[in-house]
Formats: sequence, structure tokens, C-alpha cells
Amino acid sequence: MSISMPEQNETSEVSVNTSVTKKCSPKSDSPTNTAVSRTQKYNDLTAIPNFLPDSNEAEEPVYLDERIAIPNLKYKNHGTEEEALKVLQLAIKFKNSSKLEKAKKLFEHALSLQPLQPDVINSYAEFLEEHANDLITADHLYVKTLTLCPNHSKALINRNRTMSIVELMDEQEFVKIDKKRNDLINRNHNESFMKHIKKEVYFLHIHHTVAIEGNTMSLAETRKVVETKLVIPGKSIREHNEILGLDSALRFMNQTYVNHSRPLSLFDILQIHKRVLGHVDPISAGSLRESQVFVGEYVPPPASEVEFLMEQFVDWFKMENMTHLHPVKKAALAHYKFIHIHPFMDGNGRTARLLMNLVLMRAGYPPVIIWKKDRSVYFEMLQIANEGDIRPFIRFIVSCTEYILDVFLNDGEYDTTYLKALHSEMACQTDLIPL
Repeated sequence: MSISMPEQNETSEVSVNTSVTKKCSPKSDSPTNTAVSRTQKYNDLTAIPNFLPDSNEAEEPVYLDERIAIPNLKYKNHGTEEEALKVLQLAIKFKNSSKLEKAKKLFEHALSLQPLQPDVINSYAEFLEEHANDLITADHLYVKTLTLCPNHSKALINRNRTMSIVELMDEQEFVKIDKKRNDLINRNHNESFMKHIKKEVYFLHIHHTVAIEGNTMSLAETRKVVETKLVIPGKSIREHNEILGLDSALRFMNQTYVNHSRPLSLFDILQIHKRVLGHVDPISAGSLRESQVFVGEYVPPPASEVEFLMEQFVDWFKMENMTHLHPVKKAALAHYKFIHIHPFMDGNGRTARLLMNLVLMRAGYPPVIIWKKDRSVYFEMLQIANEGDIRPFIRFIVSCTEYILDVFLNDGEYDTTYLKALHSEMACQTDLIPL
């Protein structure tokens, strides 16, 4: 599926590196990473709706950005291991006595004392599974325990019990969004309200994509820059160029790649990045980095390995078993794999999200928006993936996908809650200067 772009004349399953310290001897057969077995084959659709506003204007090659900084959620101990285990025993005692509120607070206190103590994590997970009916979080914590200590006997038993249940729960979420996607595909995309929604979502997409990296433009200002190319007083030229670059990249991607089933090449990715970064840094736009970068406390691979890793990345897209992977899962994995390599000096986050949305649009989904209010959750899910469990990040992208599907399917509600606020905000924007 593609997004829809406003016409120019309109006014209106993967292995991940672990960054946590191992506390137990390794064991290779722990079930910390499992894949949902599938017999269904997910092929590209023959008829892909366009989810970007229509544009007949040929996009000129332009030579934008951000480095997506994955905050380091550094685990700090606030007590000794002995103290944490004493609190843990007291928590278990209260749990067995059905004093669940006190038990919960004690489990959480034990975790604050020693966030990476395997027994504490596993016991808290058991509590969540048994008494909070939170199987998803419990299963994640069992995986985390096994990442820290692969031969942890209780966590192995617990994980074997929850694994298939959680896989089924995840599968049901995929089925649900597939149904919504099919409902959306069957809508009349030529109706005026659908074109209206596509255009509004397009501006929302650009606004939140740049805002998540620190761009301070409001939604109304973002739209004004895209539609009129006017300067917003008090905003930096870089912020303007970030918006123009993303608009350019979206149009280029929509016109060039969305309706083609051929796998992406490294050249294609460089061409997308060239548009993303071209307005801000035309020299490095479309070029792999040649020096080391640092993202918080995460150190991406050295520059000497980037080209090889990117060739591996595009080969991954061509693997035959990719057709058996649900497109939303594939999109999330593509995002994570790309951001883990961090192939550019700047613009990695935006390019990763564009590639993710390209996978979705080719499969008939509208492009997802990662809202700026969800920025901390987004970074946290990436950090958890770095620690060894990619599934929370996939679930996050599933939830974003379902939300944008609901926006299109419930256009009446969307109009009342979002568009009125947008239009009232735009009415106040009168002090504009031509670029």
C-alpha cells in the first residue's frame, strides 16, 4: 500500500546482540528466540492502494535528518545482591499469603536493588503470570532471565510453558490487523473523504517523523512548509530542510518503489537516503559513513564493515523464507536490522522508518506513524531488542499499524478528534515568509 501525497497545486525473527552482562555460564540450547511457525505465504499484492496523496509532478533528485539516538537504559544497582535476595524472599512470602499488593511492591523493590539479578526477574515474572494475568510481560521476563543466565532451570520451565501461548496471542494480533487491512483495501479510494484522510495523514506522518528526532515545528507549520515552501519565523533552516527532505523521500519512494515487487538493492536505499538528507547535508547524502559513530552508549559496527553488512541486509530481503514472514513482522525486523548497522552519519532513523513503511505499503498496509508522544516507548523497545528480545518492538509496530488502520477505517471519528484541532491551529499561522 502506499500513502497519498498532496498535489503540488493543492492548498488545502532475528538474532540480536545482547548488551547485558552475563551472570551465568552460557548454554546454546536455551529457547530465548523462537519463531512462529507458519504455513501461510505472504505475497505482495497485485493491486496496491495508494496511501500517499496523488501527485503527477515528477520528483527532481534532491540532495536531509537525524541520528536516531537509542537512549541507554543503563541498569543501576541500588543495593547489593544479598539485599535484593532478602527482599525477594519476603515478596514470595507475601505472595504465598495472598498479600498481593505488598508482594508486588517488594518484587519491584528487589528489581530496583538488582535489575539484572536472574532469580529476581524470574520470580517477578511468575508473579505477573499468576496474579496479574500479564502473560506477555512475564514471557518477556523469562526470556530476559535466560538471556542473562541460559541455564536457569526455573526460567527454562516457565518459558517452555508460556512460549506457545504467547506465539498464539501474537498470531491472533496479526490476523486482526490483516482483516482490517483487507477491509481498507476494499474501500473506494477515489472517494473524496478517503483522499482527504490520506492527505491529512500524510502531513501527520511527516510532522511526527521529524518531531521524534527533535524538530520543533508544529503540525500546522509542517504542513505550511510542505504546501507553500514558506519560511516559518523563529524556526531554523535545518528544521525546514528536514521537512522538505522527508517530503521528497516519501514522494520518490511512492513513485519509484511501492508498486514494484523487486527486492531493494543497496543503490535503492542510498537513493532514498539521498532525498532524506539532501537538503541538510548534500555531501554525505546517499553515502555510507566512513567513520565511527556513537549512539548513546551503543557503538555501531565500524565503518569498514558497513558496506558488507548492508549487502547482507539487502540479501536478507531476497531470502525465500521472507515470503512466509508476516509483512508487519518483516517491516519491524527490517527497521531494527537497519538501525543496528547504522550505515549513515546522519538520517538513520528516518531512513529506517521509511524502509519499514515501504515493506508495509508493498503488502497493502498504510504507512505507520510513530507518534512523538510515543518516542520514549519507541526507544525503549529498540533497547529491549538490543538486549536480546525483538518481540516487544514487533508488538509496538503492530500496535502502530492497527492504530493507523483504525484512522482510515473510522474516518468520521478521526475528522472530529484530529482534523478540527489541526485546522484551528493552522488558522493562527499567518506570519510566513517565502523561502
